[in-house]
Amino acid sequence: MDWGITGEMVDGRYAVTSSNFSDNQKCCRITTIQKFKGMIIWKNSVGLSVRTRSDAFCFSVIHLTFFSYLYTYWIGKPFGAKVFSNKGGFVYLLAPTPELWTLVLSHRTQILYIADISFVIMYLEVVPGSLVLESGTGSGSLTASFARAVAPTGHVYTFDFHEQRVASAREDFERTGISTLITVGVRDIQGKGFPDQFFGLADSVFLDLPQPWLAIPSARNMLKQDGTLCSSSPCIEQSATFMRTLQHRELCL
Repeated sequence: MDWGITGEMVDGRYAVTSSNFSDNQKCCRITTIQKFKGMIIWKNSVGLSVRTRSDAFCFSVIHLTFFSYLYTYWIGKPFGAKVFSNKGGFVYLLAPTPELWTLVLSHRTQILYIADISFVIMYLEVVPGSLVLESGTGSGSLTASFARAVAPTGHVYTFDFHEQRVASAREDFERTGISTLITVGVRDIQGKGFPDQFFGLADSVFLDLPQPWLAIPSARNMLKQDGTLCSSSPCIEQSATFMRTLQHRELCL
């Protein structure tokens, strides 16, 4: 598979210049609600809910608890707007930021929340222009935050061995308008490692795998000389094995 890894060194960093990326990757900030795009709805009594472009395509009227809203009336409204139903009820229309998306996404796997995500991004030093490799994708909570951190000129390549999870994640990223910053692939990173096209190009590698130590040799090869590797594991035994493997391979932490 062609992952579109072409680019050049700019000020000591690898700048992706692949023609596979559209102009939308420049990630122009959208401040108003657009037709067939995603949004997050907040109503005090029921909390947050998500409405996507597929919902908008199928229904001209959006039904929420006790009230109904005409979708076409929302087009062009700024994010954060307070809109009223024909019976006096109201909701707030919010932009699908990574923080809010983490709260409303479908949980296909366990996810990282904002406190942990901010810690990971800070210590991986993910900045605009970074090239990030991730495995596995899971529900896409961390991936969405990675995408915002690397915008507008970086890119996130995320992998999962489960085809349905990959398809669902790809759909979610399209809903929230960040798909141009993310490439999702089906691959068993524990067994096969990362694609050879990324050799020496990654600024950061993040692993969320049952046996992350199996991916260490491949991750090391993908990283730049000053790149950073991070792994998230739910139990201490996994973390201990991961650390022993790092020490055995004399990798700096």
